[in-house]
Amino acid sequence: MRAIRARAPSVVIGCTAVLVLGLGGSACADPGTGSRLTVQEPPVPVVASTNVYGDVVKQIGSDKVDVVSIISDPAQDPHSYEASTRNQLELAKAKVVVENGGGYDDFVGRMLRGSGNSSAEVVDAVDASGKRPAADGAFNEHVWYDLPTMGKVADRIADALAKAAPADGAEFRQNAKTFKDDLAGLQEETKQINSRHAGTPVAVTEPVPLYLTEASGLVNKTPADFSEAVEEGDEVSPQSLRDTLALFTDRQVEVLVYNEQTAGPQTEKVEKAAVDNDIPVVAVTETLPEGEDYVSWMASNIDALKNALDR
Repeated sequence: MRAIRARAPSVVIGCTAVLVLGLGGSACADPGTGSRLTVQEPPVPVVASTNVYGDVVKQIGSDKVDVVSIISDPAQDPHSYEASTRNQLELAKAKVVVENGGGYDDFVGRMLRGSGNSSAEVVDAVDASGKRPAADGAFNEHVWYDLPTMGKVADRIADALAKAAPADGAEFRQNAKTFKDDLAGLQEETKQINSRHAGTPVAVTEPVPLYLTEASGLVNKTPADFSEAVEEGDEVSPQSLRDTLALFTDRQVEVLVYNEQTAGPQTEKVEKAAVDNDIPVVAVTETLPEGEDYVSWMASNIDALKNALDR
């Protein structure tokens, strides 16, 4: 272990790996005075697939974690992301890895296996959610827009961090509880929207926000083949585009929820149709915008949705 006194740079004599007052670190006998000192253990290295999960790790781990988020650029479409050699090196060192799962960020699992790191604790958000594909195979993997799921993810992150740094386990679990309390407040807001607007028809450009809109009691009227094509980066059929545009020209929906990270010619036409017909547009993203944390971001999304419906 590295010495903690400048005049004794070699190994400190008498260090033992014990817990001091419940804090992370090792208790050491100072060879000069014989007093016991505490050496702070290095932060737990964590890799998250996106900055959404990276932020949740930071809220739970505080200064006890060192987090790398592979995707953090709001302009980057996670569906088309190509991981780098640097990502694999970071995964090789990670003690905890947090991924979305459900096919959303498969590159994480592939690169973790390729890194040779078989000891990392892996938190899979889709697995934590308990959600499963429908009978027809359809599945919305964007579970970070589902507030109850994120509470379960927080608990799993706290448990994983506690395995990596047992002395700090109580702090991690308390931070997870605080995070879940904040989520409970957001859930109350979605219930209020539900009580006023249950059954209101809305449109989306792709399935990203559907867990949030469903919790708010809203009904998605978007043709499934349109939103699926946008999500997969496929060409939207002319008929599907016409059917989607008709939602606005015929005023069949009251709000458009628009994913800014997968904008293209077809979705821009849809947005224009909404604006031209005085139907409010609520912009959402897949990754955390700069300057936001998870809770403030979701609060902003909920407020925008509420304002659009209440106008």
